Amino acid sequence: MTSRPVRIAVQIQPQHADYAQIRDAVRRAEDLGVDVAFNWDHFYPLSGEPEGKHFECWTMLAAWAEQTSRIEIGALVTCNSYRNPDLLADMTRTVDHISGGRLILGIGSGWFEKDYSEYGYEFGTAGTRLDALGAALPRIEKRLGRLNPPPTRDIPVLIGGGGEKKTLRFVAQHADIWHTFSDGDELTHKIGVLRQHCADVGRDPSEIEISVNAGTSTPQEYGDAHRALGASLFTLPVGGPDYDFTPVRQWLTWRDAVNGSSA
Repeated sequence: MTSRPVRIAVQIQPQHADYAQIRDAVRRAEDLGVDVAFNWDHFYPLSGEPEGKHFECWTMLAAWAEQTSRIEIGALVTCNSYRNPDLLADMTRTVDHISGGRLILGIGSGWFEKDYSEYGYEFGTAGTRLDALGAALPRIEKRLGRLNPPPTRDIPVLIGGGGEKKTLRFVAQHADIWHTFSDGDELTHKIGVLRQHCADVGRDPSEIEISVNAGTSTPQEYGDAHRALGASLFTLPVGGPDYDFTPVRQWLTWRDAVNGSSA
């Protein structure tokens, strides 16, 4: 996979915060020069107080689209189970227009059982949820091609997950970005699996950007090594209610140094 410029993303976790704090976090992310701001698609907090403050994903993305002017935005990731695929395509196109062409459609098969049980969705199994994702992706593509007005651009699709038989094949077939939590030798192995799926479907693997979760690591610990493996989009979680961007500044300095040296 060819070398790409490094990009830095933040996942602004929409939990345990008032919306004013989330709005301010998005503003600060854009002002700092972050490349992408993600939220997530859940209905309850994933950590801390399980019944704590929380906000919905896609209505928030529409607000971010109006609030911002440069940064790309998206969900890391949308749960395929929560919305009809044709509706999701229309929501995606709409937020794409609101943002002036800055939306990334991040999508995955879903995993957080509490969301399903509390909101009345069938949880099923990991296999049935993946099969549903596989069926939804072509429907989303087809609907995007029929909407009037059409999207402002070919909306980048990000698929999250690491399943080698199904998920990575979906990435080869449909994704522009693959988001993974894999590291080191495991990441190398999964990139090899993805390359094979790309060969099987006639896709150039260099078309797919590799996105990794940098967690709380520093660029010196994590960035150079994973860039050498092929990653170019590094995502940092930023938790509420305080949304501390201090670690993000280190990553932005590293990004600028790396991209400047390779220019």
